[in-house]
Amino acid sequence: MATKIRLARGGRKKRPYYSIVVTDVRSPRDGRYIEKIGSYNPLLAKDDEKRVVLNEERIKHWLGEGAQPTDRVAKFLGKAGLIAMPAQKNNPQKGEQSEKTKMRIADKEEKRKAAEEAAKEAEAAPAEESAA
Repeated sequence: MATKIRLARGGRKKRPYYSIVVTDVRSPRDGRYIEKIGSYNPLLAKDDEKRVVLNEERIKHWLGEGAQPTDRVAKFLGKAGLIAMPAQKNNPQKGEQSEKTKMRIADKEEKRKAAEEAAKEAEAAPAEESAA
């Protein structure tokens, strides 16, 4: 059976609380799990000791059994010194806008410039008529 060490979400709306669990890869995120081996509370300060609580003995056992941690859990385990720190991922296109968004922004810019030119022409036209 393939197992993963991952987060299971709990808590109420806008107030997340996660359990670090060992689960079968086929089970849903918040579904059945084999064993709870820690917890993560993202609402606590980053330097708070209760933000991430790990049962190191059981984590070592499950890693020895072949359980694969997810990216977020691997960061927790790396900071705790249970595994080697995972390589930092780099995605330079992540913050880049899509082509559709770029086109929409360009269209808005063209319309704004056209409206400014029309307003300038409208201001200039009455001034020319009053001068004549």
